[in-house]
Amino acid sequence: MISVKNLFKSFGGHQVVNDVSFDIRPGDVVGFLGPNGAGKSTTMKMLTGFLAPSNGEITIDNLSINHCSLKIKQKIGYLPEGAPAYGEMTPYQFLLFIAKVRGLKGLAKAQRVKEVIDQVELHEVLNKPIDNLSKGFKRRVGLAQAIIHDPQILILDEPTDGLDPNQKHQVRQLIKNLSKDKIVIISTHILEEVSAVCNRVMIISKGKLLFDDTPEALNQRSKYYGAVTLQFSYPADASELAELEGVASMEEDLENRCVTVFPLPGAQILHSVTTHAQHCRLPVDSLFVEQGRLDQVFRDITQEVNV
Repeated sequence: MISVKNLFKSFGGHQVVNDVSFDIRPGDVVGFLGPNGAGKSTTMKMLTGFLAPSNGEITIDNLSINHCSLKIKQKIGYLPEGAPAYGEMTPYQFLLFIAKVRGLKGLAKAQRVKEVIDQVELHEVLNKPIDNLSKGFKRRVGLAQAIIHDPQILILDEPTDGLDPNQKHQVRQLIKNLSKDKIVIISTHILEEVSAVCNRVMIISKGKLLFDDTPEALNQRSKYYGAVTLQFSYPADASELAELEGVASMEEDLENRCVTVFPLPGAQILHSVTTHAQHCRLPVDSLFVEQGRLDQVFRDITQEVNV
């Protein structure tokens, strides 16, 4: 388990992490969100022992990071920002080197390197210098070194940065598989990644932890949660939707020929909206219940700290 109590970090008098506390248990896949400069990467670097806190306590597997830093680092796989590596090495040479640093030897080392190459799909670039690889392949090499020693904890800073949609899907599936018996913490700017991979979301802004709950709970904070959106094939008068029972308000997007109907608290309006659209023969191309819009919730939460 990871336990963080009253964590602070300042640089030159500027408070980057401000009294952050949380616990994370095995099986948690945590999406760590925040604007640029929010303190995400700094917090992750403190969890890995790369940076020392200005104040506060970090305990991992009942070990204090202040007194047992090396033992803790052996339990962690870390993909930092930028995925640094030795550019003159090939991915195969680099992974052999990292495996050796992590204490793997002989057949066990060779077998584990092969497994990781298969998992991350590095075969086509194994013998090319890392400096010559695309950003996406460099990212995959970074992910491979993070999991080479089968760590209990994975801390991944922007793991799908630079990957194409197919590669992103593959890495997300890999993270899901790895998370069955590990703690995984992912720093990301990609909100869809949180819904796709994580079972827990933390949002940090101005160094403060502002939200810590499930992705579903985050969605429920959206004003769009439970609303019904209709997309029309051509402009139509849908003003009567606002008068239906259980409807609180209506929002029109004339440019995109969309209407969103908002329910009163606790009301279910899908049936009445659908019935009305059919009765009035509205030119509906699509109709769906909103699950919440994470970008709107993210903006609302992170802007609150500035007020």
